[in-house]
Amino acid sequence: MRKTMCRILAAASVAVLAMSTMAFAGETEAEADVIQGNGQKIGVSMPTKDLQRWNQDGDNMQKMLEDAGYTVDLQYASNDVQTQLSQIENMISSGDEILVIAAIEGSSLGEALTMAAENEIPVIAYDRLLMQSDAVSYYATFDNYMVGTVQGNYIVDTLDLDNVDGPFNLECTAGDPGDNNAGYFFSGAMDVLQPYIDSGKLVVPSGQVAFDDVATPTWATETAQSRAENILSSNYSDGTNVDVWLCSNDSTALGVENALAANYTGTYPIVTGQDCDIENVKNMIAGKQAMSVFKDTRTLAAQVVKMVGQVLNGVEVDVNDTETYDNGVKVVPSYLCEPVFADVNNYTELLIDSGYYTEDQLK
Repeated sequence: MRKTMCRILAAASVAVLAMSTMAFAGETEAEADVIQGNGQKIGVSMPTKDLQRWNQDGDNMQKMLEDAGYTVDLQYASNDVQTQLSQIENMISSGDEILVIAAIEGSSLGEALTMAAENEIPVIAYDRLLMQSDAVSYYATFDNYMVGTVQGNYIVDTLDLDNVDGPFNLECTAGDPGDNNAGYFFSGAMDVLQPYIDSGKLVVPSGQVAFDDVATPTWATETAQSRAENILSSNYSDGTNVDVWLCSNDSTALGVENALAANYTGTYPIVTGQDCDIENVKNMIAGKQAMSVFKDTRTLAAQVVKMVGQVLNGVEVDVNDTETYDNGVKVVPSYLCEPVFADVNNYTELLIDSGYYTEDQLK
């Protein structure tokens, strides 16, 4: 069953890869359906410039909105919740007509969201669900649970867990507990891997498998590295091999890879990731990271720009999930884009041929 699922995911990767290459030679389906604006001011709140992906998200969003005829108020909050609160409140006060918010912490923007509701300003949660508020109109993201299942099935397939006895040593590094997506990523992967842990084919020498034990505040590379160094020194200093390290995203994977380079002499493990950040793709090419889940931020930005036009013009908004994302107050209508995996075998087609990166960026 797992092998079949992984082959399905691999086939999906190839299909989406081909569509991505063709789409970004021209325009995406979402871009083709964008309702043109007439200068309306759109507030776009991004959490930080410290991670590559948020810079790409912000740049893509700004370009696509401006190309569609909107004025863009793009601000980054330096991973400081109070700064993001203040920026969003200023967006409301300055007349932004709709807000697109990628939250630092999904439950920490209540005051700003209340202010948006009082001013009848629609809110689209971008990639991170805004929690505990009925002011959230829509949510646009990738299928976050699927991200985890892609990682888990990649591990199952690469280790051939359905056909070998093992045991293989596994360690886990998850994401920010303040980011609602982090739990979906981790649970998706662990739902795939747990049966192999239960059967003894996968063993976790550190004993750390609960989300709270493996979480990484703010997705920080240094935090992930420090924890990985402690795990390696406590469990692998005698020459024991770590066979696979499940990392929920690329910034945490980079921390684990740094720790492996400094503190590990065994056989190099399978390391997973997410986002296809430049440094991680370089590591993938060099054999230091096995895979990364690719979430094409151009696809997500195009979908959100389409949704912005639909909201502002009072037409039906595209959603494809009305059941999954409960923010504690309401189930938020959502649009989920599909992630695929990149590895050394397909990164050229997926990342370079589609125009996401140039060859020079990956040297």
